[in-house]
Amino acid sequence: MEHVHLTTEDLLLRPWRDEDAPAVRDALRDPAIVQWNPQGGGPIDDEVALSWVRRRADWSAGDHVSMAVTSAVDGGLLGSVSLHRIHDGDASIGYWTVPAARGRQVAGRAVLRLTDWAFADLGLHRVELCHAVANPASCRVADRAGYRAEGTLRESYRYGDGRRYDEHLHARLATDRVGHRLTR
Repeated sequence: MEHVHLTTEDLLLRPWRDEDAPAVRDALRDPAIVQWNPQGGGPIDDEVALSWVRRRADWSAGDHVSMAVTSAVDGGLLGSVSLHRIHDGDASIGYWTVPAARGRQVAGRAVLRLTDWAFADLGLHRVELCHAVANPASCRVADRAGYRAEGTLRESYRYGDGRRYDEHLHARLATDRVGHRLTR
């Protein structure tokens, strides 16, 4: 799969680069990211962050697309958005934002942009989004990006604190009409 760059009014979604590793190291130490996007293993140091960036930059298997979400103005890292488990017209989407980007609808706009691209350019039919019920901010991201709630998955995922949480399952279909677009 070829790398692409996607834009919104003030965001640039681009493939990960080695030079992103220090910002990723710092982000993956943030308590909210540690809790809701656990990386497993030990502490996040420079070597682990570089390995993380390189794995996500390699789209050659065709089963994932992972992008750095950056400011279109200064290039600063705001977060991450990824399609994973791409197979047979379906995928799942995940995301996180750095503390300074929260409350600015960065995650929702990045999810919306990557999803629209996945339907138009990858020909996907369905993209699922799961989040812990205990993480209401992710529920708002899903709603704002046009992902319809489909149900609750009971104790379906072990999060950063080691506990299993119920998750909300949301999804968008290529045929869904999204009534509004997120703006800055």
